[in-house]
Amino acid sequence: MAPYESDDNTNEDLRTGRRKAARYVVPVAVLGVAAATIGLVPAFAGSGDPDLPDITAQQLIEKIAASDVQQLSGTVKISTDLGLPNLGGLENSLGGGMGGGGDDSGSSADPSSKLLELASGTHTLRVASDGEDKQKLSLLDKAAEYSVIHNGDEVWAYDSASNEAYHVKDSSGAAEKGTKGKADDVPATPKELAEEALKAADDTTSVTVDGTAQVAGRDAYKLLIKPKASGSTVGAISIAVDSKTGLPLKFTLTPASGGAAVIDAGFTKVDFSKPAASTFDFSPPKGTKVTEGDEAKAEGRADRAQPKGGEDLGKEFQGLNVIGEGWSSIAQFDTGGEGMPSESSGAGDAGRFLDSLGDHVTGKFGSGTVFSTRLVNALITDDGKVYAGAVTKDALVKAANAAK
Repeated sequence: MAPYESDDNTNEDLRTGRRKAARYVVPVAVLGVAAATIGLVPAFAGSGDPDLPDITAQQLIEKIAASDVQQLSGTVKISTDLGLPNLGGLENSLGGGMGGGGDDSGSSADPSSKLLELASGTHTLRVASDGEDKQKLSLLDKAAEYSVIHNGDEVWAYDSASNEAYHVKDSSGAAEKGTKGKADDVPATPKELAEEALKAADDTTSVTVDGTAQVAGRDAYKLLIKPKASGSTVGAISIAVDSKTGLPLKFTLTPASGGAAVIDAGFTKVDFSKPAASTFDFSPPKGTKVTEGDEAKAEGRADRAQPKGGEDLGKEFQGLNVIGEGWSSIAQFDTGGEGMPSESSGAGDAGRFLDSLGDHVTGKFGSGTVFSTRLVNALITDDGKVYAGAVTKDALVKAANAAK
């Protein structure tokens, strides 16, 4: 293997490597605005780990970016532990008024809400792909299965528990865009999660190769991504990368506070052969309630997009700003309202429940409430300003004070 070049000689290569990953999209609410310094220390194999050729972090990132796996099938286990509160109490306090599924179409099969179940708990997914025009993702339960199938210009989603289906068909390619706007809004596979993390590479992060591992019977390198500075709730991100194909096989995000991973998603089985064509065939079973995408939009989506009073939702959130940089970035915006409802403001049971979820804080900004998860925290001030990010509560209070 050729000698490794120094940092000074590889700046342009690093920028090129990052541009190769420019197609990746990062949800700020999950990972913050991250960045990276590429480590040039090659991989090492621990006891019992596969002995693979040396590789640097930049070479491994380029390997991921160049990966072009078109055909695969397998099983993915994903566990998410954001430390979210049990919202059942709120529903009970409001007399069950929050029922109804919460999606735009009113169909339990609509991917825009169904796949949000992946935001908590442990789930098993079955995935299959045969090029850009054929994909299938199935969320498996003990007694039911939920699937999203993309085949050419058609997208079907089917919920066996309710015997409901959601369908989009458009020869212009809108079906595929519809899938991207719904199912892919929720990263579900190690590849999708890794792509989001890699988009974040720049100067505030350390990126190194952290040895090797075996995942789903495949030899893999481990890429380790860590914030350099304190203040972020993100501890580290570990990505296991298939040594032959460059496909991310496992993604683990651990919080700075320690304990169990916030997100742990990895293949338990994977096969790179061509899936059977029948995998992507779907016809709704007899008696299935079918909701068409255009029909759903006409019947429900427009109404739900409007806040009370008919005001445009976009006008509700004034002047989105980003405070700071890297992992410590904080999104700040003004709701134009009067903060969160509380018991003291006369909001009754709902206000009392929301009070119990957050921590009351004060400062130069006045007063407000911090709502926390193990990864993302948000401060909502009593005058309707919001500060949110993958940062500590103290960092949010400091930002709110500085804004005054």
